Amino acid sequence: MATNRIAFILTSHSKLGDTGNKTGYFLSEVAHPYHVLRDAGFEIDFISPQGGDVPMDPSSHDLEDPANAAFLDDETVQQALQQTKAASNANAEDYDAIYFAGGHGTVWDFPENKDLAELTTAIYENDGAVGAVCHGPSGLVNVTLSDGSYLVDGKRVACFTDSEERAMELDDVVPFLLQSTLEERGAKVQTADDFEPQVVIDGRLVTGQNPASATGVGEGLIHVLKGTTATA
Repeated sequence: MATNRIAFILTSHSKLGDTGNKTGYFLSEVAHPYHVLRDAGFEIDFISPQGGDVPMDPSSHDLEDPANAAFLDDETVQQALQQTKAASNANAEDYDAIYFAGGHGTVWDFPENKDLAELTTAIYENDGAVGAVCHGPSGLVNVTLSDGSYLVDGKRVACFTDSEERAMELDDVVPFLLQSTLEERGAKVQTADDFEPQVVIDGRLVTGQNPASATGVGEGLIHVLKGTTATA
């Protein structure tokens, strides 16, 4: 039964390795799909590994982007971001889809979170959709299905590429390279040029390469959930 609700997963992690810099969720990777999906009639619940307030990557604080500005100006949204539900308290039956927003924080706290993995498996095996963008697919690297296979095994996916990580000079800061790790899990990673939009839809899995792909991932989820036209 359709719930018209989507679980948005945001990182709880704010420390960019040992650099002394802060990280968190990447603003446009939340704001853009949020508006696309809300406009399509979906309700959004914000969930994080730890629950409670979630950190935003300060480098993503771009108020010249109208979607970002509207998102930050929405008092209801901002209250919800201060009171995210812990993954351990989320019920898969409440959601038609799960969406992993990116930001470098995700590579530290998404992969080993068993509650997120179990939530993802349950939603996917209940015929729900799974979406992720940029570093968000780090939430998929350890997700296994009931038959023991990795969710991404044999599937076409997009993610923040090893080339993009090197371009940002963070390849020695992050605990693992996302593209390489997904490929080790059997994923067929499809890459565009650095920082160019890339959205890949494989069945009920919708993934994007970088911030420029966030709107497209939202639109791809609508395509999967409502059967509308998609170009990916």
